[in-house]
Amino acid sequence: MALTATSTTNDGKISVLLADDQKMIRQGFGYVISLQDDLVLVGEAADGHEAVELALKLRPDIILMDIQMPGMTGIEAARTIVRQLPQTKIVVLTTFNDPDYIYEVIRCGAVGYLLKDADVEDMLEAVRSAYRGEAVYRTDLAADALSRAVASGCILPEAGAKPALLEPLTEREQEILQEMAYGLRNDRIARKLVITEGTVKSHVHRILQKFGCEDRTQVVVMALRHGMVK
Repeated sequence: MALTATSTTNDGKISVLLADDQKMIRQGFGYVISLQDDLVLVGEAADGHEAVELALKLRPDIILMDIQMPGMTGIEAARTIVRQLPQTKIVVLTTFNDPDYIYEVIRCGAVGYLLKDADVEDMLEAVRSAYRGEAVYRTDLAADALSRAVASGCILPEAGAKPALLEPLTEREQEILQEMAYGLRNDRIARKLVITEGTVKSHVHRILQKFGCEDRTQVVVMALRHGMVK
């Protein structure tokens, strides 16, 4: 049983809770987090029940959550935490690059899905990105899983303000963003809106810039969670 929590104040740092049934994983990630000037590890949990208990007690900014844990899975724990602590962002860390898992993670309200074999810098950037309100789905199967999630209408918008865009979206960009949420690629969007594929690419590029995101999946998840698309 892990269920450990620190008593130190956060001092303005991003507070992180680790939930993983493997002690070596917790120790490794915990050590890396402890070396960062802007992050602080506030607790460790060895299963989903402990993750929920510590989350409600500590109210961390970010939870790094394993999927397969005894008692209560990471997905079940994430679903419970998101309902009670909507401001806490959950990034799933797993060894499974599986579209069904990604789909369930999107459905449960987590903001990210990262493979455990990712570089340390990717993990740290995922934490910081999630804290900024960005979606972090960094696998090659995320786009298909997201399309399934959109089609099923399973993502509900978050309460609160819209994301802070660098510039407001134009009417055409909003149209294209909606089609992106439906899972359409550039060529199909072009045919549907009766514009050239090059024009669509230009609009998509500007949309990514305005959201401050690296790829379409991140943009669509952010837009869905803030009620910007249907």
